[in-house]
Amino acid sequence: MAKLYFRYGAMNSGKSTALLQAAYNYEERGQRVLLAKPRIDTKGADQISSRLGMTRPVDFLIDDDDDARGLFAEHQSRVRLTHDELAGLGIGPREVACLLIDEAQFLTPEQVDDLLRIAVIDNIPVIAYGIRTDFRTAAFPGSRRLLEIAHTLEELKTICRCGRKALFNGRLVDGAYIFDGDQVAIDGQEVTYESLCGNCYLKESGGRLG
Repeated sequence: MAKLYFRYGAMNSGKSTALLQAAYNYEERGQRVLLAKPRIDTKGADQISSRLGMTRPVDFLIDDDDDARGLFAEHQSRVRLTHDELAGLGIGPREVACLLIDEAQFLTPEQVDDLLRIAVIDNIPVIAYGIRTDFRTAAFPGSRRLLEIAHTLEELKTICRCGRKALFNGRLVDGAYIFDGDQVAIDGQEVTYESLCGNCYLKESGGRLG
């Protein structure tokens, strides 16, 4: 039976880089993967963008009201069709070996349930990458559901400015930390994020959590 994996970490822990590396590893061995991310993540539009400068287009975007399993099946069928058409030439892509999801924290709990169904019922491994909590230390709904049902949880580590392990994501607007506001605000000219350890987060928040 295939598994649902959740690989999580604070901002700048290399999640997108790890996803692109995983895709490369599969393809280097002649296996086909599908890449997806929630449409709400407008950073990079339809690209998975690593902070190291690597980018790659996704195979499909997931809207809030999408049936994630149905959407996956649609694109899996497209891959199969291409494979059948080109099999005689020996150059067709193989069956989908893995589904890779970036920014999985933005999925709905129902879509995360679909990811489990893809792994268990369709027997396709699913590797979801994302952050656990927002700038207020509250869990994203998608991440909470992944923590509840994923077969395997793997933490991708990064460090705070002080050298300790980073746990939290501080939000800065015009260079100043804020601790109120909407959960979702994608990187832009005015909104940035910094990975912080518990000690530095509490210093910046005045001891506030949530």
